[in-house]
Amino acid sequence: MSAYFAALSDALKDAGIFQPCLLLDRDRLDRNIVLVKERLDPGLAVRLVDKSLACLPLLSHIAKALGGNRFMTFHPPITQAVLKAFPDADMLYGKPMPIGAARAVLAKGDAGWSRVCWLIDTKERLAEYGVLADELDIELRIAFEIDVGLHRGGFASPEALSQALGILPAHKRLRCEGVMAYEAHAPHIPGLFGGPVKALGQASERAAAFVACLGADQRRILNIGGSKTALLHHGSAANDVSMGSAFVLPSDFDTPGLDGFQPAAFIATSILKVVEPMLPGPPAVTRLLRALGRFPRKGCYLYGGKWMAEPVFPQGMKANGLLGFSSNQQFMGLPADATAKPGDYAFLRPTQSEAVLQQFGSIAVFSGGRITDRWPALPMA
Repeated sequence: MSAYFAALSDALKDAGIFQPCLLLDRDRLDRNIVLVKERLDPGLAVRLVDKSLACLPLLSHIAKALGGNRFMTFHPPITQAVLKAFPDADMLYGKPMPIGAARAVLAKGDAGWSRVCWLIDTKERLAEYGVLADELDIELRIAFEIDVGLHRGGFASPEALSQALGILPAHKRLRCEGVMAYEAHAPHIPGLFGGPVKALGQASERAAAFVACLGADQRRILNIGGSKTALLHHGSAANDVSMGSAFVLPSDFDTPGLDGFQPAAFIATSILKVVEPMLPGPPAVTRLLRALGRFPRKGCYLYGGKWMAEPVFPQGMKANGLLGFSSNQQFMGLPADATAKPGDYAFLRPTQSEAVLQQFGSIAVFSGGRITDRWPALPMA
């Protein structure tokens, strides 16, 4: 591991990058893409999650490798950017949008939004979107959110979905494209309650029962899964699965469904100071806490900090809350024998890719031992 981070450090120095940055290992990314292609059920297509890969060149790189044009979207400004960048993009909202948010973008009359499928989670929202479609005199594509065990909302039973489908003919400008299911709970079900395999099987069975309610012309989008579960679905009723974070593997996605995948995104930042840390106040307090193993004998201060990320290099580097957390100069404890010095790089592995990839403005792309490009991230707004 030390040799790997030494190579990243050399590449950053050669590129003149000394401020905190998000570094993407494109070679690891490509190997993760290969694993997706090898393991994906042949009856499924990947729907790329834009919020987890919020960088147009990154989305383009993965979409081209997979040969797909399906995206799951969550935030209108990002939706707009993806629609513009991918003229054939097929967009599915992964959460229901407030009717005001939908009206604000649709009232502009941009024809590109006809490629967006809106998510409906209740009969009340169905009625709202029906009124909006009439008001703007446009046809809207919709999909129904269904609850297959996560209990985060959506139609709770096939019977409830059937009732909504019965109301649909009254809204002549709404066209049902299918359903969206999410079973992020499955990998976390303890063995006492049947474990992940049983939970995933139950989710698939529930999804099939919902799909059975749909007409033959209402099954274009049968979406299920997320990065942790997408590659575990085989022979299900679905025809596409959502994936985003898996391609760069932040630490929250270290799950059996992604065995063999490698972390491909890191926060890199300079070490500003290496110190024998002391707490404010009487020195005796620091000595006591060191003796109790509560406070390190060696530490460093980073350029920046307080990220949604876990330290991975230098080895043994750890956050220590006794000196607090800072987005300006983050204190980190070091092993007593650490050889880190000011000017060296520290690396942290994001716990999630969502939002984190966007925090640095651009992404430094590492490939073949050097920084080959800077990819602009999509803005947070």
